Amino acid sequence: MTHIQAAVCVEHGKPLVIETLELRAPLAGEVEVTLEAVAICHSDISYADGAWGGDLPAVFGHEAAGRVTALGPGVTGLKTGDRVTVTLIRACGSCASCAGGKPTVCLTPNTAASPLSRPDGTPVIQSMNCGAFAERVVVDQSQVVKLPETMPPEAVALLACGVITGIGAVVNAGRLRAGEDVVVIGAGGVGLNAIQGARIAGARRIVAVDMSDEKLAMAREFGATDGVLATKSRPWERVARILGRGADLAVVTVGVIPAYNDAPRYLGWGGRMIMVGMPHSGAMAEYEPVILAYMSQGMVGSKMGDVVIQRDIPWMADLYEQGRLKLDELVSGRWRLDQINEAIADTKTGGAKRNVILF
Repeated sequence: MTHIQAAVCVEHGKPLVIETLELRAPLAGEVEVTLEAVAICHSDISYADGAWGGDLPAVFGHEAAGRVTALGPGVTGLKTGDRVTVTLIRACGSCASCAGGKPTVCLTPNTAASPLSRPDGTPVIQSMNCGAFAERVVVDQSQVVKLPETMPPEAVALLACGVITGIGAVVNAGRLRAGEDVVVIGAGGVGLNAIQGARIAGARRIVAVDMSDEKLAMAREFGATDGVLATKSRPWERVARILGRGADLAVVTVGVIPAYNDAPRYLGWGGRMIMVGMPHSGAMAEYEPVILAYMSQGMVGSKMGDVVIQRDIPWMADLYEQGRLKLDELVSGRWRLDQINEAIADTKTGGAKRNVILF
């Protein structure tokens, strides 16, 4: 057993507690990664606040980067010292979903016991298959991707979730074609990457919709051609005037019901709504289905951008090294592990793109 420091959630809605935990050695097919950075995602905050339930105590954090420090039996393609990004996408590689190219919805449940425990033997949940608000993690080899030494750890960490979720929502789930028009609802961390994905894929116009002028200005820096305030009356009409028609793609990157209720209003004939943001359990949205049927529109859920990490993350890393994908600019603040509650509070204000814990 290795002793590590970790930020533990002991009660939903309460500050995380720094504890010394025990981390077991990697088993067959697993790798141990000593972390260099972990970003704070809104999903971690929602889980810690109890939005989707779950057992406690637990360690959250799923957007991480570090170096391989131990390998379990049977691991191939990695060696100690490799710099990797650590994702929550644990895939068996052989179920119907994995074989069909959708490892983000792998059908094989993770039945392995958590590698984390307290010194007295109390099990600690490794949330989202990662538990990366900690100095080290042990994860399945399917969850990591080797990345270049030239990339800073913050950039490597961001490729684990927010970046792939935003870009993948447009490119994979949305199947954006060059010349189509895109509306991105919410210009936070995932929204900015959806905007980048639309820019990289060749969208004609990219309209950001948000509640704040500051975020709309930020959206333009990442590739939005236009910005519309959601606080104004009937913002979808303003978007239609900008585009000259309804959008081909409306990407909802915020987990709030008003955004979901309004999203179809931005669509044109044959438009697609991509559902990325995750409202709290039990929250309900309302639609008039006859309009979607008559206008041949569709709704598609997108989990983690429908990515295949061994294919998509190296592609995005290469775009970064070419200067075509902004990653450094996504980092709002750098914090220590013992400052994690302040970093979470700062993230909750809505102004941060991504706060990153550095080890």
